[in-house]
Amino acid sequence: MVPLPKRLFAELLGTFWLVLGGCGSAVFAAAFPSLGIGFAGVALAFGLTVLTMAYSIGHISGCHLNPAVTIGLWAGKRFPASDIIPYIIAQLIGATLAAALIWCIASGKPGYELAPNGLAVDGYGPLSPGGYALHAAFVCEVVMTFGFLIVILGSTDTRAPSGFAPIAIGLSLTLIHLISIPVTNTSVNPARSTGPALLVGGEALHQLWLFWVAPILGAIIAGVVYRFMAGDQPVPDITGEPI
Repeated sequence: MVPLPKRLFAELLGTFWLVLGGCGSAVFAAAFPSLGIGFAGVALAFGLTVLTMAYSIGHISGCHLNPAVTIGLWAGKRFPASDIIPYIIAQLIGATLAAALIWCIASGKPGYELAPNGLAVDGYGPLSPGGYALHAAFVCEVVMTFGFLIVILGSTDTRAPSGFAPIAIGLSLTLIHLISIPVTNTSVNPARSTGPALLVGGEALHQLWLFWVAPILGAIIAGVVYRFMAGDQPVPDITGEPI
């Protein structure tokens, strides 16, 4: 097994790439409307970040990039409890550094403001792209994260075709964003939500609780449900190889 410090650095780097690629595509596309990539482009950007990092660091850290994934894998008996907190800390640092870099780059455009849409924060009510209420945002995040973890657990199962897990996981994250960007701007990842919210502050920070509670709840349910369906499996990384 790769030593924990190296795995933590890989998680930091991977989460940095996820937030930079996903939130960065949303922020910079909004900054230049004539070149905008739209919801579909942002959704694809998030999926591609996970896919590329899964092939790059999956064999090092498992490529979780997401506290909900880490906790969901633990609930599915795929990850040791002793490593949960260090992984989450590394993911939060990576997400916050990426949000800061996005702000640094975006602030170079005249008229840019560090408002909620300036860092692609997640939210409900006034912070929801489509104006969706709290209960809709909560249900959406629980269900989307549940589906994401089912795909992760299933595609990394030792009985699944080997080597294709990153593709299934990346495409599932793309699909999730296509569904839920209008509702919450899509989290399914507490680290992705925390980095931008810490910099924006205000209402974005007040609403952050939902984007911890709902994704973690969905992930735990998925871990339990998948174990019920498939039984316990050896601990794999996100590419399906043992770590």
